[in-house]
Amino acid sequence: MSAVSTAPGPIASEDRQAEQKWRRRSLVALAILLPLTLAETSYDSLREWLHGEDLIARDVDFGQSVPFGGSDWKLADLRGGKADRLPDHAFAVIATFSVKIGDPDLQKQWLGCKLMLTDAAGRRSLPDVIAGVSLPAGVTNCTSAIFSGVKKGDTVTIGDIFIVPEDAVKTIRPAVGLGSERPWFLRFQRPPK
Repeated sequence: MSAVSTAPGPIASEDRQAEQKWRRRSLVALAILLPLTLAETSYDSLREWLHGEDLIARDVDFGQSVPFGGSDWKLADLRGGKADRLPDHAFAVIATFSVKIGDPDLQKQWLGCKLMLTDAAGRRSLPDVIAGVSLPAGVTNCTSAIFSGVKKGDTVTIGDIFIVPEDAVKTIRPAVGLGSERPWFLRFQRPPK
């Protein structure tokens, strides 16, 4: 057996000081690198989230036509009423838009097209199917329009059916979101009474 000296000496105290110095440096590096790593790894997720959500509204007056997603969008009509098979205190609403096609590549421009209704409380109603209620003649939904083969200069009527709570009917505003324009979306003023 060999004896190892554990007596404090100049070499042992220098090792201890060097170890403490490196420990402090490691903690400082960790405090700097950890937030940077989190920021780097979450950047792509945040960017995807921003491009996947309708977050920033562009308000549009009724009757005004606005360029959006390569086409000019205009609120054509907003009508509603009671329908059979709806829950109590709910109304069926049909929103239609007149769209003059600018860029006919709708599969690129309108990908993720979403019609919706927003109310004063910030709630959003998305399209729904109601038995016995259909879109007016000549009105199509976004998905059908994307694959319809329209040409530049054509005008199509886009619309959808919504179920809206009774307390929101007086404040709903139609809105349109397109994948090529997100995080912005159009929010139209209601037609005058």
